[in-house]
Amino acid sequence: MSSRYLAHGLLGLGVLMISTSSILVRFAQTEGLSSLSIAALRLGLAALLLTPLALARASREIMALSGRDLGLALVAGGLLAAHFAAWISSLAYTSVASSTALVTTNPIWIALASMLIFRERFNRVLVTAIAIAVGGSALIFFADNSSAGRAQPNPLLGNTLALLGAITVSAYLLIGRLLRQKLSLLAYIWLIYSSCAALLIAVALVAGQPLWGFSPWGWALLLGLALGPQLLGHTTINWALKHVSTTFIALTILGEPIGSALLAWLLFGEGFSALQSCGFVALLTGIYLAARNERNSQFSAD
Repeated sequence: MSSRYLAHGLLGLGVLMISTSSILVRFAQTEGLSSLSIAALRLGLAALLLTPLALARASREIMALSGRDLGLALVAGGLLAAHFAAWISSLAYTSVASSTALVTTNPIWIALASMLIFRERFNRVLVTAIAIAVGGSALIFFADNSSAGRAQPNPLLGNTLALLGAITVSAYLLIGRLLRQKLSLLAYIWLIYSSCAALLIAVALVAGQPLWGFSPWGWALLLGLALGPQLLGHTTINWALKHVSTTFIALTILGEPIGSALLAWLLFGEGFSALQSCGFVALLTGIYLAARNERNSQFSAD
């Protein structure tokens, strides 16, 4: 199996894992955990679990980093921290479907930045795939916003925070692509998760947000976020940065609203309309077109 086909399959697994993220966050929020506490401890636990392995197998590689690369890793960690702080906060104000649809609009920002920074060439198939996938995401967002009886505390604030999360994670993915050409996966994710966790924990402490004293169920949810969406989901995506283009990764992540909306329907009764169903079909179509195009693409990150 080629690395590209393996990357496609693992990306599918990664999307399945991150689709559970919004559900676990919503459960944690109902347990009384603040959004900033959830973000800080999700990354903190993930970094803590990785530390023994990183010290044993990647310590020399990390110590040999140039000042420039270390600086890039810290910037990437900061962008990831901003992403999680903004997106997790959005789930306290808007619906799961709206939040996940907006946070996955990153193909727009990835495509624009990739053309300017990496000089990636886009053929008509990929442009069509981006348009269809983003259009599907928009359909899900508008349909959810117009659903009767689904009033949320502050949809405008929540949607704005989700959009901010999309922009910051796009920048994170682009910087990650540069670093992944030089670093092993273990060294990369430990650096990113650790710097991200340190920043989030510092902000949480300054803001007076608790980082302990939660119920056993609250800690179980945090551990689930660290093991599932973070270590399995985001780590898979980080691995793929070395094998496929950032644009294809961003398009694949658009499958997250489908899994999240289905889980929200099953667990929270957040139903979706026929218009949202059309959006799901559009998302899958865009991802399929992008996958076919990637086979013969000239802008792979291999």
